[in-house]
Amino acid sequence: MVKKRGMVMVPFIILSSLLLFLVLYGPIPTVFIRKLSWNIIKRGKHPSGVSLTFDDGPHPLYTEQLLNILKKFQVPATFFVVGELAARNPDLLKRMVNEGHHIGIHHNRHVSSWMLSPWQLKKEIQTCSDTIQALTNHKPLYYRPPWGHFNLFSFLFIRPYKVILWSSISKDWKQLKKERLASRLAGDAGDGTIYLLHDNGDTMGADSAAPGTMIETLMEVIPILKQQGYQFISLDQLLVEKSNKQGLKRLI
Repeated sequence: MVKKRGMVMVPFIILSSLLLFLVLYGPIPTVFIRKLSWNIIKRGKHPSGVSLTFDDGPHPLYTEQLLNILKKFQVPATFFVVGELAARNPDLLKRMVNEGHHIGIHHNRHVSSWMLSPWQLKKEIQTCSDTIQALTNHKPLYYRPPWGHFNLFSFLFIRPYKVILWSSISKDWKQLKKERLASRLAGDAGDGTIYLLHDNGDTMGADSAAPGTMIETLMEVIPILKQQGYQFISLDQLLVEKSNKQGLKRLI
């Protein structure tokens, strides 16, 4: 009986140990890094500035439409690109740079850091960085991991970059009504807001047509926020502390 009970316990112990390791490897470091804001940026310092950032692209249809809208309204943005998609759409990356946008790293594939060994994580970051630099002649300065996930070894490989998370996440990867999405975006506006949006809906858990709704919504929201006194500026401008006079002027 004792021997049989021991045989039953062995798989349980192995499974429990594996689950504990997985939690310690991914979710715990993610919570720790996010909560303590260790070496990461969630909000800028500019008193009246906001920044648009886009993940998961480039997409041959939606990213081009988005660039047209940004050009129309003279709004700079930062694109956190997937390396293998960037390699398939080199002209879009070149256009981003030519029109004054920044490009950041989002891994070579859209894969969570929780699912990557240390050397795989290093390769994902480095390959994406190399692709961006080869296509644009610009070395990326910013990094945002897919889903905002970190693992136990992330700190070893993210030191060369400014790690950008967000202060506004509107779940635009789902097919929302424009009114609902517009309300979320307008409601999240504040001094130094970093918006997280998505120009590709072909990732796990996303709706493929969702970027179209996001783009249509931006066409309405950008003019409204500008009328309220907000300035759409690039991340490098947003991260530099400015005088509070502009912010006070907007409030008055």
